[in-house]
Amino acid sequence: MDLHARRADSFGAQAEAYAEHRPDYPVAAIRWALEPLGTTEHLDVLDLAAGTGKLTAGLVAEGHRVTAVEPNEQMLSELVRRVHGVRALPGHAEHIPVPDQTLDAVFVGTAFHWFDQEKAMPEIARVLRPGGVLAALWIDTVPDVEWMAELENVSRSSVEDRREDPTGIITHPSFGPPEHATFPHVHRRESPEALIATTNTYSRMLVIEDEERAAINKKMLAFLRERPETSNGPFDVPLRSEVYRMVRVSE
Repeated sequence: MDLHARRADSFGAQAEAYAEHRPDYPVAAIRWALEPLGTTEHLDVLDLAAGTGKLTAGLVAEGHRVTAVEPNEQMLSELVRRVHGVRALPGHAEHIPVPDQTLDAVFVGTAFHWFDQEKAMPEIARVLRPGGVLAALWIDTVPDVEWMAELENVSRSSVEDRREDPTGIITHPSFGPPEHATFPHVHRRESPEALIATTNTYSRMLVIEDEERAAINKKMLAFLRERPETSNGPFDVPLRSEVYRMVRVSE
């Protein structure tokens, strides 16, 4: 199995930790993504590659009829345990188990870079009604926060943390041009150890050897205990949500 495939398949064994320690998504980002539909009430929405339901929960809270599709059995089981009121199905972006033109929106939370886009984009177009929305969301750290930038350097592993340009990812003739917006967000962490637990759910940490991970964790803990922003009690990790939306065109 090549590295990309290993990273894509690495989350299941840590499904509970992923659900516990990953951040959710800002409500403002969800609402902005749905604006082209003209209404945000009681829509038929798919959370594709839903993981443990970090985005699913936000869609449900907004009152939408949500279907969650996730290929990893452990992640899907965790989603079902934590998020109620959704239809949860095994499946993947290249073969979505949903009938043609039955959805108002397809959301993808921090997963688009794992897809085989030549197969996934026609599938997403197939399940969307004309005028429906594809929304790709990511959660990123804020690059100009000094302590976050330093932590990024401290936590580097032998596997590079790289993501393709989203504007290149989501260009397709079945959709209009992508629109982009950024939304501020925060992730409340109770302690340095809790932030380290979040970092350990990233694929670049999951696929390395235990010895390397332990060494990185030791460096992160020493750094976070020394910084005034993170050394004492609960603290907020500054984040941003990058959102790209596109409208399904009629054929």
